[in-house]
Amino acid sequence: MLPSPLGDLTAARDERGLVGVWYPDHRGGLPAELGERDDGAFADVAAQLAEYFARERTAFDLPLAPRADAFEARVRAALLEIPYGTTRSYGELARALGGPGYAQAVGSANGRNPLSVVVPCHRVVGADGALTGYAGGLWRKRFLLSLEEPDADDAGRLF
Repeated sequence: MLPSPLGDLTAARDERGLVGVWYPDHRGGLPAELGERDDGAFADVAAQLAEYFARERTAFDLPLAPRADAFEARVRAALLEIPYGTTRSYGELARALGGPGYAQAVGSANGRNPLSVVVPCHRVVGADGALTGYAGGLWRKRFLLSLEEPDADDAGRLF
């Protein structure tokens, strides 16, 4: 378990890299094939998460190896391009990936992102800026977006 202001996170990795980071009550639950628990194997992940939550890190530098089909991999690559402190709409991501008709597919792939916080799916919002679905709950999405606000006095405040 990795401590965070959003609850203890569970992480998994394989020989290629980090496979997932999940919240305690992650929608869809944890994958059954996580393997044996070894909290000591994630010192790098814990350190980078702590820096992120302290507003000392704006991007993660970890080898990533989430399981994904080709489209999900493209969506996750696009998510990694969203700068810290900014948001994109599902439609904007869809257009970047090939067309506005992809918005629903982008939303589905975004919702299956197993790398919470590390791959910033929390930076994706509705066309009108409204917060929409997040596997960790909208309160966590609000927290993460608040944390990333450049000049907010209440950055990272739990709502």
